[in-house]
Amino acid sequence: MRPLDWAVVIAYIAWVIVDGLRRSKATDQVDGYLLANRSLPWWAVGLSVMATQMSAVTIVSTTGLGYLTGLRFVQFYFGLPLAMVILSVTVVPFFTRARVYTAYEYLERRFDAKTRSLASLLFLVGRAASLGVTLAAPSVVMSAILGWTLPVTVLVICVPMIVYTTFGGVQAVAWTDVKQMFIVVFGMLAAVAILLYGIVQHVGLGQALHLAGASGRLHAIDFNVNLTERYTFWSGMIGGLFLMLSYFGCDQSQVQRYLSAKSIDEARHSLMMSAYVKIPLQLLILGTGVLLFVYYLFQTPPMLFNRVYDDRIAGSAYAADYAALQQEFDRSVAARRGAAERGERTAFLASDARLQGVRARAVALVKQASGDENYNDSNYIFPTFVTTRMPVGLVGLLIGAIFVAAMSASGGELNALATATIIDFYRRHFVTSAPEQHYVHVSKIATVFWGLFACVVAMRAAGQGSLIEVVNRYGSFVYGSLLGVFILAILTPRATARGAFIGLIAGMAAVLTVAIELPWIEFLWHNLIGAVVVVVVGLLLS
Repeated sequence: MRPLDWAVVIAYIAWVIVDGLRRSKATDQVDGYLLANRSLPWWAVGLSVMATQMSAVTIVSTTGLGYLTGLRFVQFYFGLPLAMVILSVTVVPFFTRARVYTAYEYLERRFDAKTRSLASLLFLVGRAASLGVTLAAPSVVMSAILGWTLPVTVLVICVPMIVYTTFGGVQAVAWTDVKQMFIVVFGMLAAVAILLYGIVQHVGLGQALHLAGASGRLHAIDFNVNLTERYTFWSGMIGGLFLMLSYFGCDQSQVQRYLSAKSIDEARHSLMMSAYVKIPLQLLILGTGVLLFVYYLFQTPPMLFNRVYDDRIAGSAYAADYAALQQEFDRSVAARRGAAERGERTAFLASDARLQGVRARAVALVKQASGDENYNDSNYIFPTFVTTRMPVGLVGLLIGAIFVAAMSASGGELNALATATIIDFYRRHFVTSAPEQHYVHVSKIATVFWGLFACVVAMRAAGQGSLIEVVNRYGSFVYGSLLGVFILAILTPRATARGAFIGLIAGMAAVLTVAIELPWIEFLWHNLIGAVVVVVVGLLLS
């Protein structure tokens, strides 16, 4: 990172935070602080909804998935457009007309207080854990780039985010999200242009796509019905549909977005923006990862992108073994490059397989030498390219985008956590009648508390593998069951409070049992299992 890059990072972060706070109005009132006085335009809400998902996890981890496995992950989002249509017809007008602050308020009106409290508690636990992972992604990046310890990096990212979310409320978060989306898309398009330029210096674009296809990275759709396969057309259309219905219909971090829109129609428009734009946006991110793979066919990649343990291995008894692997890796890289330039498919695939084998042995050696069984390489792939191959200025812009992506996505989740804490617990059960300024004040305290809690989770989450999968695995534990109780509330008039409450407990128990006893069932199906169990048990007991 050159001085100009650091200047771009600092200026960008400062501009985003100051402008977000400047746009915040009437934050001394509960409605203004938590819901922006229900005054935001549909396009701002829509961009904010997408920005909450387009976090640093997406930039850092999804590109790594694209590099390693190709476009298969896009199937995860196949249920999204249908989910947006369903929610626009059902949940959006329902919540908007109810004039609620949280989705869970309606559960008390329909059932009882304990069902509301349990659902809100499940949201708080699941979202707080996911928030920690969202913060871990940029912390991994910056700790590797700057040589800082992970705790220091987490705090450097968290503190500004906590400050502007605490003072600006949902308005500061939303307007930060709007700017962030434009910068992220611009930065990714710039990365694609640089990758394409580097590739066509060696082969034509057609041959580059042929190489990517030969390695299986352009294989985007798998129609096999297989519960043990993580990403298939069916897991995306069915499991993904239930996940998206749960996330956008029951997760306060998303519900709060369209509750802040001016009207029901504007809230619907904001969701339909995601329906049309989200899959192309994910293809852009995954496609960047695929282009990274092709780019490094002709440029020498590091044997491992995560170089955290280089010094420790160099001074250990494993130094000679690691050096031998590096020599073998260099020979495999040269062989693969030659086969790729000549267009020899069989030789290319054979040399690529040997290279991947060397990588696997290097990872095993690092784990053995460091004692870190959670060592992960995929989250470092795109940041390594950014900091070593992109031109000055753009490096700072993309690093700044990773910083602000973490802040904007996490700020929205932080605001939602504070809202659920105060509205569903503090105001409902503890201080039921107080001036509005009091509730705004305790909302700010709750924001600080959840921000610090997320920092602690982030310090533990960085070593759990591909972070985009970790965050969705966390969410899948609770989302299906939450969806089930809302199906009972909205679509089944005969459901009773007793059935809903026990059904919600049964759904969570079923998901945990499947996750522990049947680990071969991939996590996307947990959403379907949780929803079905809640509905079935709830109706039987009603």
